[in-house]
Amino acid sequence: MKAVVYTKYGSPDVLQLKEVAKPTPRDDEVLIKVHAASINSWDWDLLRGVPFVNRLMAGLLKPKKIKILGCDIAGRVESAGKNVKLLQPGDEVFGDLSRCGWGGFAEYVCARNNAVALKPTSMTFEEAATVPQAALLALQGLRDKGHIQSGQKILINGAGGGAGTFALQIAKSFGAEVTGVDSTNKLDIMRSMGADHVIDYTQEDFTKNGQRYDLILDIAAYHSIFDYKRALSPRGIYVMVGGSSVLVNQLLFLGPWILMFRSKKMGLLLHKPNKGLTYMKELFEAGKVVPVIDRRYPLSEVAEALRYFGKGNVKGKVVITVEDVLVR
Repeated sequence: MKAVVYTKYGSPDVLQLKEVAKPTPRDDEVLIKVHAASINSWDWDLLRGVPFVNRLMAGLLKPKKIKILGCDIAGRVESAGKNVKLLQPGDEVFGDLSRCGWGGFAEYVCARNNAVALKPTSMTFEEAATVPQAALLALQGLRDKGHIQSGQKILINGAGGGAGTFALQIAKSFGAEVTGVDSTNKLDIMRSMGADHVIDYTQEDFTKNGQRYDLILDIAAYHSIFDYKRALSPRGIYVMVGGSSVLVNQLLFLGPWILMFRSKKMGLLLHKPNKGLTYMKELFEAGKVVPVIDRRYPLSEVAEALRYFGKGNVKGKVVITVEDVLVR
């Protein structure tokens, strides 16, 4: 089969389209013919081997445990291990493979049967591939960690990207008043996703404009923990989903102290793969969430797709379509 492989950390230039062995499913796995995959910030970080903690997972000096990136996939089950009961060949599925060894940027991939779910028939493979990690980061941050409620004032920092466009729609489905923050070129996409207010971070610092929010979902953290605390209402909650590793350390060491002496809560989301996937299917089928696809690239152009992703201008998601490709 064809797959996009990397054997050292670096820029997208290190990626190679190669012919590799087709995987064989274990007893509790299914073999999936991949029809589409999507790029997440985790793929970008693993490619470059930063932050350092990613090397503990993939390989200290070079990628060893993960050689094919891509954790969000959608495709069709080709075969199933003998212990798999709920899935069968022909089923259309989607899911997050970050706990199954990744491997989505390929024609075929194996996944544990509990890592994927049946794809809604009304959802295309490309749409389904955008959902597993980005949408569930948004859902878990808002609902599970942020305890979102109707009528609250919510701010989403990084609202024009992959997780952000899902977060905007999910927050609106809960009946919240939503402010989206991102760069100038993403203001229109935030409005189209239902944002009540938009802020261009290149022109305005939302932590200094005097507004207070019941919940801040931070997908692009670049302020200090004290800036965010200032922007919270008296009993507000701050949830970090992605961004600066400096802020991660601040939250780990100072977050509990703030909780001890203040009514405000500040914490870091620990992503749980595929938790809430059924709920996201229901939102899609109810017309409350629409995946936003910025660009599509064939499997042979994964390197170019990651170059585009790395520029930071993506509106929504970048999707990889997996068709028959030739290895040059």
